[in-house]
Amino acid sequence: MEYLFLLILVGIMAFALGSGYPVAFALPGSAIITITLAGIFGLIFEQDTSAFFVQGGPINWLTAGITNFRGIYWEVERDTLIAIPLFIFMGIMLQRSRIAEDLLITMAQLFGAVRGGLGISVVFVGALLAATTGIVGATVVAMGLISLPAMLKNKYSHGLATGTIAASGTLGQIIPPSIVLIILADQLSSAVDIADMARKKMYKEVTGNLSMPSEFGVNSTSAGDMFMGALLPGLVLVLLYMLYILIAAYLKPDLAPAVPLEGKRDRSFIVKVLLSLIPPLTLIFIVLGSIIGGIATVNQAGAIGAVGALIMAGYRLTSGKKGCFYPSIIAILSIIFIGVVTSIYTVNIRSVQTNDDVIGVILAVIGTIGLLLAIGWSAWRAFKIDDTLNGVMLETAKTTSLVFIILLGAAMLTAAFRGFGGEEVVKDFLVGMPGGFWSQFIIVMIVIFVLGFFLDFIEIAVVVVPIVAPILLMDPGANITAVWLGVMIGLNIQTSFLTPPFGFALFYLRGVASKIVTTLSMYKGVIPFISLQIFAMIIVGYAETIVNYLPTRLSLLGNSAPPPMNPKLQSCMQDYVHEKLKIISPDIISFSDKINKTDISFMNKKNSNILLKSIKNINEAMFIMPNIYKINDELDLLAIDYSPIRNDVRFIELRINKSKEKIKNLKSLLQTLDKVTENKEFIEVKEEIQNEESMILNLNKQKPENWKATYDKFNTVLKKETITKMKYRRLADKGYADLQKILFSINDSEKLNELEADFQKVSLISIDSNKDISINLILNLESSLKKIAGTYNLKNQLSKLKKELKRKSPKSVKIKKYLSKINVIYISEKEWREKGKVSLLPLLGSLEKLIRGNIGLRKQPQIPAEQAKEILYCQTFHRDLSLYF
Repeated sequence: MEYLFLLILVGIMAFALGSGYPVAFALPGSAIITITLAGIFGLIFEQDTSAFFVQGGPINWLTAGITNFRGIYWEVERDTLIAIPLFIFMGIMLQRSRIAEDLLITMAQLFGAVRGGLGISVVFVGALLAATTGIVGATVVAMGLISLPAMLKNKYSHGLATGTIAASGTLGQIIPPSIVLIILADQLSSAVDIADMARKKMYKEVTGNLSMPSEFGVNSTSAGDMFMGALLPGLVLVLLYMLYILIAAYLKPDLAPAVPLEGKRDRSFIVKVLLSLIPPLTLIFIVLGSIIGGIATVNQAGAIGAVGALIMAGYRLTSGKKGCFYPSIIAILSIIFIGVVTSIYTVNIRSVQTNDDVIGVILAVIGTIGLLLAIGWSAWRAFKIDDTLNGVMLETAKTTSLVFIILLGAAMLTAAFRGFGGEEVVKDFLVGMPGGFWSQFIIVMIVIFVLGFFLDFIEIAVVVVPIVAPILLMDPGANITAVWLGVMIGLNIQTSFLTPPFGFALFYLRGVASKIVTTLSMYKGVIPFISLQIFAMIIVGYAETIVNYLPTRLSLLGNSAPPPMNPKLQSCMQDYVHEKLKIISPDIISFSDKINKTDISFMNKKNSNILLKSIKNINEAMFIMPNIYKINDELDLLAIDYSPIRNDVRFIELRINKSKEKIKNLKSLLQTLDKVTENKEFIEVKEEIQNEESMILNLNKQKPENWKATYDKFNTVLKKETITKMKYRRLADKGYADLQKILFSINDSEKLNELEADFQKVSLISIDSNKDISINLILNLESSLKKIAGTYNLKNQLSKLKKELKRKSPKSVKIKKYLSKINVIYISEKEWREKGKVSLLPLLGSLEKLIRGNIGLRKQPQIPAEQAKEILYCQTFHRDLSLYF
């Protein structure tokens, strides 16, 4: 019965959408109707409102819905959606202020003299508009109204002209900042959590271990990562479009003839080009550059873009009038002034201490006032001229409201879909398919492609993605990143926008195109571009580095680069260290021999043991590293036989687990049935349990006879590899940390010498001394010693002395005893450090410098730029983890 209501849910939704009912109400409405029906029928026939739900009932569905609402509006960690109204405002303001129109006309004049130049200018402007507006409908309509008449006038092929405009208009789906990328990032962040839990469960079932290593976790994403991941694929698509137009124009000149320039390419033309081109490019550079540079979050970049668009509109709306550039000039000068002030002074009000700090804050306030004046002036112009600001604000509010209402409706629909077991149906279908991840992925892409004919990108992102993304992300064999999946879905949705007969971009263009352009010619015109987009999808699917490179680079080389202890970095770091040790091992051995031969009798037993143990651990770690790769080679050989058997067995076990789950549910149902009054149903359930148990026996028999022996053999070597890795990490970390401990102790000898006067004052303490003064003296000395490495024994004895002095009746004997020990330890510490500076420091310093970026890499607070660049390329690949599961 649950699946019947699942079909009703899907049927009502499809009918509502097909009949033109607003999406914002079709999604929640179909959920509410189906949930209500299921609850009523459950109450009538089973006296239980939750009888026809796989998970919970109406109350649980309501709770799940509320939880999803919280996820959209109230979770502080998920503030991604704040960027949506900001980027919408930026895009609409640029459209309404006719900056996009100026750009199209100027670029057409610039490139028109080349064969296919007009088409290239449309693609170029489409890419720029995509990077500034991200709104497909508005971009297609704008370019259709401005460029299409010019292209037709200059005898461009109807198909090529319309295909170029439609394809260029859809670039807003994939080139950041894109609304679809923001929504995908928000939906994928939730999918990652679900997928990670599923992968942990899978690991526990297969290995029996309670916890999964963090390095096997699912790779998450954010809006910033999505923007960076989509940038290179978007540029690849732009280049493919331009290349196609150029080749087509040169092979068939009649398709896209050159357009003679009206007027001269004089100084005024160059100024016009620069004024049209530089402001949008600057805005793109600031918005995306602030994200890439780690200066701003996506939300902050959205605010920068909105303000930038407002200032640009301020001068464009008054173009040709005196003083049209005044607000822009004030804004630029204010930003430069603030930048200079912040580079010279401290402008944090909380940390103001000196007069210079006060001056810095005052100057920064002056600069900020200037910037606010420029923004206010531009806003006033937009408000007064053609009622532009009011229109932009209304459109922004409408579009944003639409997006968020659909998000809420989709949250309700998804909760209902899961309540009726829809997620399990989809999961069973996809996971049960032969061919593994790639067959699942292709099916999902085809479904999304077909849905793109009927649904807008928002509905696909918020309805389909939450259901299928966790299934694709949980697969340890593919181990794809959420960024890569999001970009592939974005490219797919973009392709479906062009596909006849239902492509949305075609409808937008048909609405503004001349009657002489037939619908059939439009369909023919987009086919080459659809082929190019599919080709781009194949490239990105095959070469995941194109997507993962920029997000990984931003992560590793940004201000908030992860520490080298991060589990996700271990595999690539290990490869890097292994290659590095092949080169520097002789030097490590040479330094180690020299240190072992050095006379260290001046050191106390504890420190000498630490030093010798450190050298021993460093050398052992160096010799263990090659063993890891020998074991890896052994695993690779075993995997040839193990991998295909493992895939077959895991597929069988998946079906067995499904049957076990079904038996568990049937047994629960059996307990609720009465043998006498419900005898028929009781017997049916019992027979079904027996059938499932028989199926499990048959499935177990299907496992290869050599499975256990093959698994045990492979697993033994796998455990050996894990143990060897852990041993290496333990030895390397301990060896480097101990080496640092001795080095820091020697380097701090001057600081320790500076405390001699304080120690002399402490040595004068007696039972007759003023207790408060003596304790304060010890406290100050303890505070100073905290900044000096290797002074634990001194601090320990000072603490005991302080404790004795705090007693009601301190004993003179104990005070003298502690003072004597403090004096002896202090002299000893001074002496060995001074001698160490001469005989040990050069050797230890050279060894530490040599191993800092390899054996000692994991102990660095942040991954150094040199090492980050070395492992960057490795980190962009999807690593197959299936053998660990």
